[in-house]
Amino acid sequence: MQNFWDFWEIVKEVWREGYAGIDFSSLIIALGILLAALLIRGVFTKFVINRLIRFTERSESKIDDHLITALRGPIRFIPVVIGIYLALEIPGFGGEEEFSATAGKIVRSLIVFNLFWAIYCAISPLTFLLGKLEELFSAEMVEFLVKIMKGLVVGLGAATVLQLWGIQVGPVIAGFGIVGVAVALGAQDLFKNLISGFLILAEKRFKAGDWVLVDTVVEGTVEKIGFRSTVIRRFDKAITIVPNAVFADRAVTNFSEMTYRRIYWKIGLEYSTTVEQLQQITEKIQDYLVGNEDFAQPGEALTFVVTDSFNDSSIDIMIYCFTRTTVWGEWLDIKQDFAYAIKGIVEQAGTGFAFPSVSVYRGIGAAEPDPFVPPSGYKDGHGKGISVDRPKQ
Repeated sequence: MQNFWDFWEIVKEVWREGYAGIDFSSLIIALGILLAALLIRGVFTKFVINRLIRFTERSESKIDDHLITALRGPIRFIPVVIGIYLALEIPGFGGEEEFSATAGKIVRSLIVFNLFWAIYCAISPLTFLLGKLEELFSAEMVEFLVKIMKGLVVGLGAATVLQLWGIQVGPVIAGFGIVGVAVALGAQDLFKNLISGFLILAEKRFKAGDWVLVDTVVEGTVEKIGFRSTVIRRFDKAITIVPNAVFADRAVTNFSEMTYRRIYWKIGLEYSTTVEQLQQITEKIQDYLVGNEDFAQPGEALTFVVTDSFNDSSIDIMIYCFTRTTVWGEWLDIKQDFAYAIKGIVEQAGTGFAFPSVSVYRGIGAAEPDPFVPPSGYKDGHGKGISVDRPKQ
């Protein structure tokens, strides 16, 4: 019997000593409080959020609805912070002065964390306040500013927590500054890309969805403009990641900014075409363009249909006009119909299109070209032999 009581005394001693000087009774009560806080969290969150939702439904704006949704996480964390505070304040759990000071820092750090978390979550729903900036800058620039704001909130929150624990932020920042100088010396390309990306967004050179041509690099549709690089999807659906610094050294053509799309042709007619035929062809082509809703009219864009030059094998007519649409597929259809019309106009005029040819004259001062003499055994289109008498000398 005495052995039993001795064992019981050992059990009580272990129970009182507990873990790290905290008796098991306090530990069990603290764990119970934390468990209760986790159980109450769902009810508390649902009650508070439902109240806030009913309050925001009275307003016509949808911003407050998005704000409540974004703050759901920080609101759910409130009962946890309260539970940790109550657990650390139970008798026997925070008896020592040193431990009480540490517990106080933990609770204050959690409160600061929750506050800055709420601010961080509220930034995205409140970006409507930056809506007017989109008139000056692009939507990507506003998104860039939002990311900077979130980074500042994270930095300020971390600095506040460090201050609570007695860590001076100034020397830490100074240390990072020295390291930053060393890193900057080896990361000049990275910073060059960052600055170029900022200029792209600030100057609105292009935006997501634009069709661009980067000289000697890539042509396609912009999918994403990042801090370091821009993602461009080529027309064969392949992805090209272009460092932003490239845009500072290459010419960039933004085809999405076209008001009209150009057609520029030179049509070669036979030299046997008369002046009357040339006039008839140019006038009918001009008539086809004027009044056609598919084409920009002379008052809207430049339109020229003129006899332009005497080429080696042809008389060239220059056609310079613009379609109203800039969509590639629609532009191809209009251009095709225009080509059909031009061929019909040329045929109706009684002439034809020229092709490269050479006339060889026999002798000095000859008035007629040397007649063509097929080689021996030359076949006609039906496979029959043709005999040709050579001209007498």
